[in-house]
Formats: sequence, C-alpha cells, structure tokens
Amino acid sequence: MQKMNEENTGLVMPEVRFFHQLLPMIFLFMLIGYGLILRPNFLQVDPLPLELVFLLASCFSIAQLMMMGFNWEDIQTAVLGKITRGFPAIMILFAIGVIIGSWIISGTMPMLVYWGVKIIDPSYIYIIAFIVPIVFSLMTGTSWGSVGTVGVVIIGVATTVQADLGITAGAVIGGAYFGDKMSPLSDTTNIAAIATEVDLYDHIRSMANTTLPSALVAGIGFTLMGFVSPPEINAEATESASQVTAQISQLFNFHILLLLPPLIVLFGSLTRKPPLPVLMFSSLSAILLALVFQDFRFGDVLMCLISGFDVNMSVNAGDVAPSMGTLFNRGGLYELNGPIIFTIMVFIFIGSLDLMNAMPSIVRKVFGFVTTKAGLILASLAASVFTNASTSNQSATSFIVGDAFKSKFDSLGVPRKVLSRSIEDYGTMVENIIPWTSTAIFVSAATGVAYADYWHWQLLALANIVVAPMLAILGIGCFYDESTGDESTGDAEEAGN
Repeated sequence: MQKMNEENTGLVMPEVRFFHQLLPMIFLFMLIGYGLILRPNFLQVDPLPLELVFLLASCFSIAQLMMMGFNWEDIQTAVLGKITRGFPAIMILFAIGVIIGSWIISGTMPMLVYWGVKIIDPSYIYIIAFIVPIVFSLMTGTSWGSVGTVGVVIIGVATTVQADLGITAGAVIGGAYFGDKMSPLSDTTNIAAIATEVDLYDHIRSMANTTLPSALVAGIGFTLMGFVSPPEINAEATESASQVTAQISQLFNFHILLLLPPLIVLFGSLTRKPPLPVLMFSSLSAILLALVFQDFRFGDVLMCLISGFDVNMSVNAGDVAPSMGTLFNRGGLYELNGPIIFTIMVFIFIGSLDLMNAMPSIVRKVFGFVTTKAGLILASLAASVFTNASTSNQSATSFIVGDAFKSKFDSLGVPRKVLSRSIEDYGTMVENIIPWTSTAIFVSAATGVAYADYWHWQLLALANIVVAPMLAILGIGCFYDESTGDESTGDAEEAGN
C-alpha cells in the first residue's frame, strides 16, 4: 500500500511495519479483555461500554499513526471515507427506529400481536418464532429489519403467553439470519459474493450446504423445546393472555388496511427497491393509517417518529396495565442511538487501520502457512470470525478476508464460492453471538432480551459453527472437482503468499 500511495500522490508515505499494523489490534483486545471479561466476571464491576472501548482503541490507533509520521489530513480522510461508506447502514438504523414507532402507533404491530396471541398455539411458539422470520427475511433480505419488526411482534406474543424469552429471541434471531443468508436481496450476501468475485446464486447454492443442515438441527431443537420447556399454559396464563388482548383492543382499533406498512416493505424488497426509501415510505403510510384509524392526537402521532410510542398517548391509558408499556413503549429516531454511536466508533477505528492496510496484512501473515484444502477452508473460517469480532462489521470482513484468501483458494484448487460461504458461516452467522458486535447490541436492544439470555439459544449459529468445519474436514460440499479457472482474476502473483 505504501508504494501505491507514493505512486498516486507523489508523496513519501511513512514506513509501515507489521508490528505497527498489529499494535492497535493488541491494544483493542487488551481493552476487550479488561473491559468486557475481567471487570464483570472477576472484579464484579460493570463492564466498560463498547463505545468507550472502541473510542479508546481509535485514540490509540490515531496517536500511533501521527507518531509514525502520518499527517492529520490523511488520517481524517481515511476515517471519513470509512464512515461515508458505512453511512447507509447508519441511516437504516435510524429508519428501523422510526418504523418501529410508526408501526406501533398505527396499530399494525399491536394488531399482529393481538392475533398472534389469539391464534398461535403456545406449545409451538418457539418453532413458529424460528420459521416466521425465515420467511420474512428471505423476502426482505434484512436480518435486522426482520428482528426489529416481525421479531418484536413474536417477542410480544411470547411475553403474553409467558414463554421463555431467551429461547424465543434465539429462535427469532436464527430465523432472521437464515433468511438473510439465503436471500438474493441481502446486502451481506451480495457483498460476500462481490468481495470474492463469485456469482451471487453460486454463492447462495454454496451456502445451502452448511446453512440448510444447521437450520434442520435448529428447527428440531426449537420444536422439542416447545415440549421440554413449554410456556406456562395454565388458567392464570390463559387469563393473562385474555387480559392482554382485551387491553390491546382498548388502546388500538384494528383494520385490514393496517397490514399495508409491512406489505410495502415486502413489495419494495421483492422488486429490489432501495431499502431506505422503502422503509421511510412504509413509516409514512403507517402514520397516515394512525391518523385515520387510531384515536391519538396529531402531535403525538408525529412525535412517535422521534421519541417513539408511549401508552400514555392514549386516552385509555389509565385503564390498562403497566405491562402494555413494557410491550409497546419503544421506537423512534433515538431507539437505536446506542448501536448507532457504537457503529460510528467502530468505523473510526477500522478507518484508521485502513491507512496502514492492517487487517489484510495481519490475516495473510497469520494464515500464510496453510498448504491443504481443508486447512485453507478452516483458516478462512478462523480469519472470518477473527476479523468480524475485531471490526464488528461484516462488510469489512467480506472484503478483508476475501482479498486475503481468494488467490490462495485459486492456487489450491478450491472454488471461491467455498470462500464466500466461509466468510458468511463464521462472519454473518456468528456475529450475533459475539457480545461486543453492533449486531449483538442491536438484536438485544430491538427484542428487549439480554445477550446473556439469548445467545445459547441461537441454535442455528451454534449448529453452523460445528457443521461448517465438519464439511471442510470431510470434503463434503466443497466442489473440489470443479474448475476454479473462471473465478481467478489475475491474482496468481500472490498465490504463494
């Protein structure tokens, strides 16, 4: 990278050694070890906020760059470039908060919760919580959107029937990520294919080899949990569910047109419209429906876009239990301000690393010794989880690991669609069970279920952790008999690296 910069700018860039590239990562993992492991588990004090961890890591990395001789303008350009490329994702986070608030005040989400309580057999709540997000995420291509919309609805249903919220959240998250991985509309799926220069549908078919068996295991597990750890289906729970549905109907009026906002999202995704305008148009339709069908004041309807819905906005608020607030007081532009701030901190950190080309260099150095096909696939899995855990960004993981490994896959005769699959197996699928990633923080904030309660019930990811390396070791679904010539793009000079 140093030579390239010199050629492009005519300026002599500071010398970058491997130790320089490695030092910020060492400092980051020291902060993670102290702040997220040592403090809560051994010192019995609160963990450090993730925003602070990455802020301190960013300060360290930037200070090192300046001590090495990089000027502030170059550092600022690198960081702003990373934030700029990630800004669409930040806007989606804002939009999800807006859509949650608008779907609640319109009556859309309460109506779905109401009919869910009425229709869903509590004995099958966990497998339903797994299947419904699969369908929704396949059609929309968004795991976060599925968790933040239909996932919230299912959590609401599980709350009313006194189901285990940890199991329910694990099922919701697993279903959402299965659909996201297998959807041609998914951004992470497209990026993984682009980063490795693999045909999108070849990538999806390759992922099916690991994802479908994992989904089958998870589905069986959630079905059994409905009987092993069933909701408390007794007279008290039945009465509680009846009270909840009665109180929901006190707060909201129902109409078939309230299904319009989610249908807009489905239509926009199926026709491959830009996600942000689709989400905002869905929110706008929900606001109009709230004005037509609900009894809320005009000012409250508008304010829910900013501060979220509050049960006290209803004239009947005094007649309902506090649990209605727990169920519906959420949404708005600031709903996901924590994940948004954290995402920006992460972009600042990895933007500073990009100036040194740190992550690709680290991955190449660490895994350059691999010489077998199975070992190469296992190395790409390990690199994917390491990079995702380090950057908390799957898009960055796809490009970093893809760039570092694709020539090695070509040289050993392993099709790149196995690489693209591996990037998602131990990247996209695993990031929601790594506690400090933005995804884990998001799903916990959106569902209201703590990470500690759901992670061991994310059976899809846990099964996939076992299935992916097993197939690599056995050589099943690795396409060794296929030619890799068409996938190579002139990186042969790096084949031995």
